[in-house]
Amino acid sequence: MFDWLHRSLWDVVPRDQRDTTEVLRRRQVVTGVVVVIGGAVLGWSLRIDPGSPAFYAGTAALAAVWTLGAVVSGPLHLGRISRADYQARPVAAPIMLGLLLAAVFVAGGLFVREIEWLDQQVRSVLDFADEGSLPVLLVITIINGIAEELFFRGAAYAAIPRHPVVWTTVAYFVATLATGNVMLAFAAILLGAVCGLQRRASGGVLAPILTHVTWSVAMLFVLPAIFG
Repeated sequence: MFDWLHRSLWDVVPRDQRDTTEVLRRRQVVTGVVVVIGGAVLGWSLRIDPGSPAFYAGTAALAAVWTLGAVVSGPLHLGRISRADYQARPVAAPIMLGLLLAAVFVAGGLFVREIEWLDQQVRSVLDFADEGSLPVLLVITIINGIAEELFFRGAAYAAIPRHPVVWTTVAYFVATLATGNVMLAFAAILLGAVCGLQRRASGGVLAPILTHVTWSVAMLFVLPAIFG
């Protein structure tokens, strides 16, 4: 029943994507600089008044930082997952995984809202959805989800020769921790680990992007209903 989940997270598809020493060093330098800049921009953008022009500019700048860092670092790949007798681009499975992950967070949200301190952490993030334009926030959510995966599961993953799932998850957690929001940082650990396993299995960024965007959009619409 859950063969698709095993293929998405554990079955590593054979591929030959090897960087030269020069490309690897460039990736490492670029990702090291960009993760610091991106964390600072993320922290700044979430401290801006929700719905203000500066907030939208800040989130656009953050997406630009992640995307530019990914592009400058070197080649990126979409990746494939195994089917019965062939390999295919991962589409349906990552979307289902994103919905499954969203369901886990919804269940967690029902528990978190009973703890005042954690409840306030979540509500401080939801203020952006309450004050901002929902269509614009939807576009921002999608664009930033794509940009983050291009960088963390694309450039940063390729820059780390050993244990890249662990280290990219840590890097994503540290960058998100710059917001000062514990709940966002906790979400980054779970989302980063799942997307990292997808990157390892598929060898590309398409699966992590689809899971991240699906999860983010679901949270944008569902969490306000839980904490409303």
